Amino acid sequence: MNRHDAPGMGAEVENPIIVALDLATAEQAVDLAEAVAPHVGGFKVGLGLLHGPGPGTIDALVRLGKPVFADAKLHDIPSQVAAAAYRLGTHGARWITAHVSGGPAMLEAAVEGLRKGAGAAPAGVLGVTVLTSLGRGDLERIGIQRTPGQLVGKMAKVASASGCEGVVCSPHELNVVRQAEASLLRVTPGIRAVAGGDDQSRTASAEDAIRMGADLLVIGRPITAADDPAAAAAAIAASIAGSPGATR
Repeated sequence: MNRHDAPGMGAEVENPIIVALDLATAEQAVDLAEAVAPHVGGFKVGLGLLHGPGPGTIDALVRLGKPVFADAKLHDIPSQVAAAAYRLGTHGARWITAHVSGGPAMLEAAVEGLRKGAGAAPAGVLGVTVLTSLGRGDLERIGIQRTPGQLVGKMAKVASASGCEGVVCSPHELNVVRQAEASLLRVTPGIRAVAGGDDQSRTASAEDAIRMGADLLVIGRPITAADDPAAAAAAIAASIAGSPGATR
């Protein structure tokens, strides 16, 4: 499946910014989503909300009329992942994440479970490759003798063969994914006003990530921690409006 022909992609996400609503309560998340909605393309619900207020947060955000990305990072035996993906699909998630390291059978189970849960609605699995918080030294400490780029390239091929709509990778590996599997939707977290400076090590600015080939940008703290989140989102949207690749 070509990323530009994926279900609902063209009309569904005109703006590549997916705001990461990593907040304490569902109410806070919905309030912030309402404030920034005119300036972003969709919303991400992470582990804090999924394990706190619960997946009902997805339903509340879907009502705002933009796609919701459930960043569940599923990683378990295939039957459990299929069940979880199904449930997230019933709540209206447009995308869910599953770790590529779980293997092809697990990814295929996620794809099938989500398809059943979503019914006729567009929905796809994004394979999580190498977390943006990990560098080469971190990989070596857990016994992986590859660079992040080498590992992401291999994982992109596995994700594509397993039916994933796209992958999640750092800005630094976008070209690796494009070379390995050009059809995959490229979703990039680790977007910062200034690269580095917190718990994510492989980062880039929004403008640079778009130039590198990102299709969707997952942006949290530069928006959610701003004094005026709506103004921050609008400024980022304006900064990438003229970048090559920012429009489909």
